[in-house]
Amino acid sequence: QVQLVESGGGLVQPGGSLRLSCAASGFTFSRYAMSWNRQAPGKERELVEVISNDGGSTNYADFVKGRFTISRDNANNTVYLQMNYLIPDDTAVYYCKIVRAIGGIQYWGQGTQVTVSS
Repeated sequence: QVQLVESGGGLVQPGGSLRLSCAASGFTFSRYAMSWNRQAPGKERELVEVISNDGGSTNYADFVKGRFTISRDNANNTVYLQMNYLIPDDTAVYYCKIVRAIGGIQYWGQGTQVTVSS
């Protein structure tokens, strides 16, 4: 079955960095665009960054402002989010997602908590 498993979250000080990973299985990873999304307490889930199936194209939300970089390794079925210059407003649960539904089902990972605090 389709699985998306995020890792790499944690507590980091403002200005610090984290690298999130999302290990995918159960589908042909290289055929699908992937995205990272986040949900802060009391707020709606929002898109962070998207990467095309071959990694050749990316798009990001305005608040990323060049601080975050999405990438993927199709040989290892993994998508990454490198986050630099983190600020407290980046505190959220981060989710990876297959951009397109498979068999009518939208697949999300379980999320990984990122907390930016001094």
